[in-house]
Order: sequence, then C-alpha cells, then structure tokens
Amino acid sequence: MPLTIIKFSSEDCGTCHRMSHYDSLVSEELGCLFINVMLQDTENYRKYRRILLAQYPNKEGMGWPTYLIVNNPEKEFTILGELKGGIPKGDFRTKLLNILDNYNKS
Repeated sequence: MPLTIIKFSSEDCGTCHRMSHYDSLVSEELGCLFINVMLQDTENYRKYRRILLAQYPNKEGMGWPTYLIVNNPEKEFTILGELKGGIPKGDFRTKLLNILDNYNKS
C-alpha cells in the first residue's frame, strides 16, 4: 500500500492555498496518496484528527500547512515524517523524496 500524505490546512491560510497548486501533484507523482484535511471540514478533520494529535498533542509547533507522511492512516498508522510551512515546489519535492527514500531503505 502506498504511503499517504495528509495535509492539514485552513481555508483562510494563504500559504496553504499557494502550495495547493503543486503539493498533491508532486505527492502523486512520487507514488503517494494525498489527503487534504481542511480544519473547517469538520467531518474530514474528525476522521484524521487522531493522526494530527499523535504528532501535535496540543497543536503547538504546527506549521501552516502541516503535511504528515503516514502509512496505514485508516488503521494502526505510523508517522514517518512531516513537512510544515511554506515550501517552494522544488524543495517540497526534495524533502518529500528524502522521507520516502529513508522509508524505502528500512
């Protein structure tokens, strides 16, 4: 099963919006599933909240957006890495590739 990138973002976040022009495309090009979780989408947020809180129990230190790279998000998940804040497209791809390479080596 491919790894999943879960993006936690907000409708009123300009950086989140700018990154939406390429984040899902890059994720899918690298063979990952991509899930966009807007905090305003209560139903979807509730579904993935447990994953966010596993990394940020009180949400301190989160970036906007926060991307969590996980396996098995629907069941017993493991967080394999994260990216947060505004990241240019090339850097986003490189950082994501590094996380994926480390996972594939293990």
